[in-house]
Amino acid sequence: MLAPPWLLALGLVLGLLVLIPARRLHLAGLASRTIGLYALALWLLTMLVAIRPTAARILVPILVVAYIAPFVAAPDRVGRFLRRGRAPNDGRPPMKNVTPADADVAPDADAPPEPDLPPDAPGDGRAP
Repeated sequence: MLAPPWLLALGLVLGLLVLIPARRLHLAGLASRTIGLYALALWLLTMLVAIRPTAARILVPILVVAYIAPFVAAPDRVGRFLRRGRAPNDGRPPMKNVTPADADVAPDADAPPEPDLPPDAPGDGRAP
């Protein structure tokens, strides 16, 4: 038995509407799995309300809060709330500075050598 075309269209439209707050959560820096679970749960609840309107009295306020929350709260606040139990650096060691110091830099081997100038030649850096 195939689903009626209106139900497929409704599911597609609701799926696109769910992606709007999911993008906001992505900008907050949440994990992809968390965003996917949020979008799936929101889509399933909206489809339940669309198919069985008897649950609408309970589910509509929950859906409104779940849909509006990513827009009302700042992205960093949402991310901080959902990452509460993790360490700030996710267990990774700090980055190592691998930039060589200026004194350790060797002259370029392909560069021509500087010519030796006599001490009284112009351009030796001494004042006249």
